[in-house]
Amino acid sequence: MKITILGAGKMGVSYAKSFLKYELIKPEHLHLITRKKSNIPRLTEEFPGSKISIIDEDIIIDSDLVIIAVKPQDFQLLTENISFQFKEDQMILSIMAGIKIKQIQKFINHKKVVRAMPNSPTLLGMGITGYSVAEGISFNELMSIERLLNATGRSIYLEDEDLLDSVTALSGSGPAYFYYIVDAMIKAGVEMGIDENVAKLFVKQTMLGAYHLINNSEKNLEQLIEDVASKGGTTEAALQVFERNQLNETIQKAILAAEKRSKELSR
Repeated sequence: MKITILGAGKMGVSYAKSFLKYELIKPEHLHLITRKKSNIPRLTEEFPGSKISIIDEDIIIDSDLVIIAVKPQDFQLLTENISFQFKEDQMILSIMAGIKIKQIQKFINHKKVVRAMPNSPTLLGMGITGYSVAEGISFNELMSIERLLNATGRSIYLEDEDLLDSVTALSGSGPAYFYYIVDAMIKAGVEMGIDENVAKLFVKQTMLGAYHLINNSEKNLEQLIEDVASKGGTTEAALQVFERNQLNETIQKAILAAEKRSKELSR
């Protein structure tokens, strides 16, 4: 399979590296297209044997799959200024937030479109991606796309494309929510007199251990909380502050706000 990635930012590059790492494509079958000429030397060094080029006015892409990895805010401007020429059997995979399959089909005048929503752990091959497909995509084509997406972590097919706005809010933006909480915990540790680097170690290992307990325990989340929060203890004191300040509701409202913004991007 020959693959072209339009947009050589962090996500586009992480996809390219994952495909090469798992030998899903050969270096000579990879084409990276960047907006900035200044990126070409770095990309050439990172991807020896692959084709690296800059976006110009007329792009003829000779690949089986084209991955659109530009910012959603830049997509319409890009298509207004550049004439894309796709072959009928070429597949298009969009990883842009908010822009729907029908909009992509309209702007690039091409029917075979898959829309996916990855998240940043894709950079380590530990991401999760939700994806939906346009009508007319065959089962074999679907499996080829899923195989590529699984190289970056895990993927889940969603028949209802509208759910991708929810996926964007939940897992696409999700890592930032955890970073926010981790940062708050580290700052609390520093305020209590713990060295910042030591606080980071305690918090990061706590998060890692908690993840593995969630993943390996037969208990539900409520039971896991009860295991830590003994009656009248320290954890209960902290949880009572969360309840008084409606942290649960605040987090849910924040995620719904992210979903709303994803929907706004598609208008």
